[in-house]
Amino acid sequence: MVVKPVVEAAQERRRWLSILAKAQPGEVLSAWEDLEARPEYRALRSPEIGMVLVRGRMGGTGDAFNLGEMTVTRAAVRLDSGETGIGYAAGRDRKHAEIAAAVDAMMQSADLRPAVEGAVIAKLARTQDERRSTSARKAAATKVDFFTMVRTRSPG
Repeated sequence: MVVKPVVEAAQERRRWLSILAKAQPGEVLSAWEDLEARPEYRALRSPEIGMVLVRGRMGGTGDAFNLGEMTVTRAAVRLDSGETGIGYAAGRDRKHAEIAAAVDAMMQSADLRPAVEGAVIAKLARTQDERRSTSARKAAATKVDFFTMVRTRSPG
């Protein structure tokens, strides 16, 4: 078994948790139902709804400021095989957070990870890439190029 450095493993986990959190609830549920084997799990923390403070920066580089609050749902589960997973989802969809937590736990299992990575994570990542691409194409279609002509006056 190949052991990955801690930093690399943490970055990978951050990536799949981000994909799960950013997916639409229906997409997560559909990918979950398409899995051939869904292990049993129990809730460590039942899905609960709360608020988080969202911070922003002007232009991505300016001073941070409080943008506002948003609703978030979180959950934690443990598979019968012992792996523990967490899930966060924007909004109030409890099932989304619970499934995200179960998928996180499955991704930590050497036996379950290959199937889950292809059937859930890769599928959701492709959908998100397509959504971003469509949005970028729509934005590009409305792009206007402005130019400024400098006029000089001759003295006199």
